[in-house]
Amino acid sequence: MRPLRYSINVTLDGCIDHTAVTPDPEMHQHSADIIARADALILGRVTYQMMEEAWREPGPEMPDWTQPFATAIGAKKKYVVSNTLTNADWNSELVREDLKATVQQLKQKSGEGLYVGGVTLPTALAEMGLIDEYEFIVHPRIVGHGRTLFEGIKTPLDLVPVGRQEFASGAVSLRYEPKLGTGAE
Repeated sequence: MRPLRYSINVTLDGCIDHTAVTPDPEMHQHSADIIARADALILGRVTYQMMEEAWREPGPEMPDWTQPFATAIGAKKKYVVSNTLTNADWNSELVREDLKATVQQLKQKSGEGLYVGGVTLPTALAEMGLIDEYEFIVHPRIVGHGRTLFEGIKTPLDLVPVGRQEFASGAVSLRYEPKLGTGAE
């Protein structure tokens, strides 16, 4: 069974607006490595469209150190969860059916794992008990605005730490798995 992993950048005050953190080569390589290890990505419409606009080649002019990320995300199979998109290309397939059943089916296949990105979709998947690992890359910044992680989640999720990595920028990757017997479902 493939695990479903979630990774997101967050500021110390909980802001998850991607424009609130400053990208750097080390962080981009970390994200490229995450995507390269995944068998596929599961994205909601907003995240898919944002990523496609920024990273589909030829994309906007970007620094050379962003190329590994662009290559990794461009090559990966993407499952796009949307009831409003009429089509998705860029190595993508639309998911319109029962989200829980579809993700459970994807997880049943063999492989290294799946990654989910974004904000709204991971909240729904967390409430369904489908995320097997959470990575919060906490940046040493306070911005005082923006959306926060898991806004509106109905059932608390208890997590146990499984890994930690520090970056030169001062950001820290904190990895967790759901505590057995707690959380959604």
